[in-house]
Amino acid sequence: MGRDVASATISGEDRRRYRNKVRACLDVLARMLGESQFDFERPHIGLEIELNLIDALGDPLMRNEDVLKAIADPAWATELGQFNLEINIPPRELGGEGTGELEAEVRDQLEHAEARAREVGGRLVMIGILPTLRRSDIGEEILSANARYKMLNDQIFAARGEELHIAIDGPEPLRMHADNITPEAACTSVQFHLQVSPEQFGAYWNAAQALAGAQVAMGCNSPYLFGHQLWHETRITLFEQATDTRPDELKTQGVRPRVWFGERWVTSVFDLFEENTRYFPALLPLCDEEDPNAVLEEGGIPELGELTLHNGTVYRWNRPIYAVVKGRPHLRVENRVLPAGPTAADVIANGAFYYGVTRMLAEEERPVWTRMSFSSAEVNLHRAARDGLESSLYWPGMGEVPAAELILRKLLPLAHEGLDRWGVDPARRDRLLGIVERRCLTGQTGSAWQIDTVHALENSYGASRHDALRTMTRAYAEHIRDNDPVHTWEVGP
Repeated sequence: MGRDVASATISGEDRRRYRNKVRACLDVLARMLGESQFDFERPHIGLEIELNLIDALGDPLMRNEDVLKAIADPAWATELGQFNLEINIPPRELGGEGTGELEAEVRDQLEHAEARAREVGGRLVMIGILPTLRRSDIGEEILSANARYKMLNDQIFAARGEELHIAIDGPEPLRMHADNITPEAACTSVQFHLQVSPEQFGAYWNAAQALAGAQVAMGCNSPYLFGHQLWHETRITLFEQATDTRPDELKTQGVRPRVWFGERWVTSVFDLFEENTRYFPALLPLCDEEDPNAVLEEGGIPELGELTLHNGTVYRWNRPIYAVVKGRPHLRVENRVLPAGPTAADVIANGAFYYGVTRMLAEEERPVWTRMSFSSAEVNLHRAARDGLESSLYWPGMGEVPAAELILRKLLPLAHEGLDRWGVDPARRDRLLGIVERRCLTGQTGSAWQIDTVHALENSYGASRHDALRTMTRAYAEHIRDNDPVHTWEVGP
């Protein structure tokens, strides 16, 4: 969840003070890493899921505040748009009993929230991009009532000095301009957290980066935006463009984008926080009262508030997280590449695949990132986002191979062994990874089902595009309730 901020007017002095505090926090983090002060007895995982609200027709419902009041659970929060919500599932040990209960807990939470949403005329949809969104649904007036979002909007456009231009190719290319960041609200994702030790952080982050393309290929769920059929995971390129603070001149000069894959393999978590400090100006320059040096000198654990706030405005697909929990600091990799949905079963299966494969890649004697260029990993991500399981991806020792073949032949066996090492129950392991396997064998991802269903409604029933999207979205919502994995869904209304 993003950190809340209070509304404020930003001065030049505020920016200078904030910059100095971020650098001071970075120095303190370096000391803490050198002194091995981090908690890492048993690794924990965490899960965040962003969702959309729809009305009875399947169109977006701009009432997240009302739904949150009805849910009345602090695990739920607003997101950028008034048709967005987010749930934060409590962390648990990876491989313990809590892992086995994760899918049931997600289902219970979704069923409870769905019942409360119906009380105000809405439903919840767990999907990468809500297919029924129209351009008329996007505007500054639909920002959620949280000062953070208004401030982000103002700061991004102050940095740009001009409108956003969104250009996405695909079967039905989209070109549009926007004078606010609300197109980003179309993007809803799932975030998998993995606690790691400082010594292992570089290896796990590199592993997650190498895996990103394959993750998106098998988990894509965002083929439609504003009525246009675009990429299989349109959310990737939309998010990159909708939060871009750079006008064309700065892009030409090589200034880094805020939504960033990165540019190199790393050896330490410090590398990532240092890059954030060096390359990116502040978007939310708000200072805490804490003196991190003084806290550390007195034997305490600093929150490093300015560093973590700044880190939250650099949108890496795999983000480093520093946090203090129960008085102990820890580090996490936050994996952000996957869209939300389709079902709880699909989400947890995607998580099992991710946690299993990254464990194996991080512990290889000859790591994949020593045999693969960083640019190849980035190319894989964008190929997978464009074409899903039909994409061709590069992998060391295999060359260019179809995404489904790479997953079935190479990565799924690694996922099985990795989950064994984490101590996951074999029956649960086989069920979850079996979902990924069947998705690859059938070729039916969330995106493939959406595309095929919309085409069937248009071609067989003569439905207009928006009516087809509405019908498909309502059918999708019913499938979420049943929790049958997407590879089992029949195409059609």
